[in-house]
Amino acid sequence: MQSLDRFFKLKENNTSVATEIFAGLTTFMTIAYILIVHPSILAVTGMDWGAVFTATAISSAAATLMMAIYAKYPFALAPGMGINAFFAYTVGLSYGWQVALLAVFIEGLIFISLSFFKVREAIFDAIPRSMKVAVSAGIGLFITFIGLVNGGVVRMNIPDAPVGLGNLNSTTVILVLIGTVITMVLFGRDVKGSLLLGILATWAMGIVCQAAGLYVVDVDAGMYSLIPTGVFAMPPSVESVNIFVAAEHVVYEHNIGILEFVIVLFTFLFVDIFDTIGTIIGVSEKAGFLDKNGRLPRLNRVLLSDAVGTVIGSTLGTSTVTTYVESAAGVAVGGRTGLTALTVSALFAISLFFSPIFVTIPAFATAPPLVLVGFFMMQNVVKIDFKDVTEGIPAFLTIIMMPLTYSIAEGIIFGTISHVVLKFVTGRRKEVNTVMLVLAAIFVARLVGQAMGY
Repeated sequence: MQSLDRFFKLKENNTSVATEIFAGLTTFMTIAYILIVHPSILAVTGMDWGAVFTATAISSAAATLMMAIYAKYPFALAPGMGINAFFAYTVGLSYGWQVALLAVFIEGLIFISLSFFKVREAIFDAIPRSMKVAVSAGIGLFITFIGLVNGGVVRMNIPDAPVGLGNLNSTTVILVLIGTVITMVLFGRDVKGSLLLGILATWAMGIVCQAAGLYVVDVDAGMYSLIPTGVFAMPPSVESVNIFVAAEHVVYEHNIGILEFVIVLFTFLFVDIFDTIGTIIGVSEKAGFLDKNGRLPRLNRVLLSDAVGTVIGSTLGTSTVTTYVESAAGVAVGGRTGLTALTVSALFAISLFFSPIFVTIPAFATAPPLVLVGFFMMQNVVKIDFKDVTEGIPAFLTIIMMPLTYSIAEGIIFGTISHVVLKFVTGRRKEVNTVMLVLAAIFVARLVGQAMGY
């Protein structure tokens, strides 16, 4: 215990071993769904589900371990949602999963280079404090939206509107609503581990309902038993999906041109840079890690951890590994050091051998804590000076565009462009630093390219 205290500086961060482990359990429970959802997404390209499951667990454990030991922050890493859909449905189905995997591997190597040259660190530091607060609030809304969609309380792409209320007659939706109330009550009464207990309570109610013959559906995985069918299983081999298989295929098949490959590579690189930076800003702001100038100590170590994670993940056979917004769940219950991340890493490693248990955690059971996490992260919005339109409007656009576009990166894009434009047209161009100006130009070029179909 004393060794852990000294290494992670628990007393200095006003936390304890018990609190950190609880925080790690809470974070893991909110992202454990990735172990079943992610392989299912990549499997549409022809990749072996079991192999991707193993690659997902190992790369998540390795990257999060590096975050714990090297960066010493309570951030969990895993293959990113959203970017995995681009991997599978846009690149994988068009050119083959081998092309997508090779692009992710090269992207990871570029990330490592950018980390050494502190390019991403410069981008992080250049973002104004008001936008950093806005990113935190925007991610809060985004996380809540994800939770409500995972639980079926909100439906997307319905006939009459882009989103709408889910089926209130659904057993799943009723369970989520009851679970959310339970979680709120537990949190309101200052019960330790309230978010984790909310997940377990919702899952337990689902098992009871299934046993009673009620129809319980997991939104992401469809209908399946919420009761584990076993306890122990050896992890499947990654032999069929690793980077060496992918590289050999691309070299001999030549099924993509150089220009097309560069575009694919740049897209992976672009989205991951700003998704990761946005997540780190949001969770760090909420946890109080940022200094008075809005900078994060040891930032380069954080960025290097996800870069190395991406290389490890692509080597084994999975898409881009990134820092997860669900890390905010652990932060919300007191996680402040790398011991939280170390706990998450250990659980990812354990999940390799106890997959029958872990893969039965339904996505709807994680909905209640995600709703609460969104509330926690919205609290800092009062720090934004909305009376100053050059600060308030960019902050507002950053917040609102994240859930509406289902992308952290898009929120940062619209916030950055509006920040630069408003500062210039109001005669306050001296308040715009060079990095923000360059970013705005790149973002405008990207939007123009998208409009023209590139």
